[in-house]
Amino acid sequence: MVREILVRAPRQGLHEFTAQVRDVVDASGVAEGLCTVFIRHTSASLLIQENADPSARRDLERWLARLAPEDDPLYTHTDEGPDDMPSHIRAALTQTSLSVPVMGGRLALGTWQGVYLWEHRRQPSDRRVVVHVA
Repeated sequence: MVREILVRAPRQGLHEFTAQVRDVVDASGVAEGLCTVFIRHTSASLLIQENADPSARRDLERWLARLAPEDDPLYTHTDEGPDDMPSHIRAALTQTSLSVPVMGGRLALGTWQGVYLWEHRRQPSDRRVVVHVA
């Protein structure tokens, strides 16, 4: 089963959408297999990360912002604003796809793990994510 889902990112940063992925896995009827999640954008990425303590997400967001800062005078790809090139760098350093085993008809995530969209642009965005379960 393949489904495209829409993930709304109201701001820059990490946005959990584990429940939407679980819904696709549930609808697939697959008991044992693999769930692949793929984002169809070049300025956002995917991450499996802790979903219990929000400070972990804030620390990750701040760390990546320091690693690929906005307004670097060496950037030439700036047509869409000061967050344009940093968003591409941040996406390149993270992931555009994830693989999660399906066991007993459920995502085999750990106790504190969640699936996140990492929005690297500042403006609110609707992101298209493809979920494949087989």
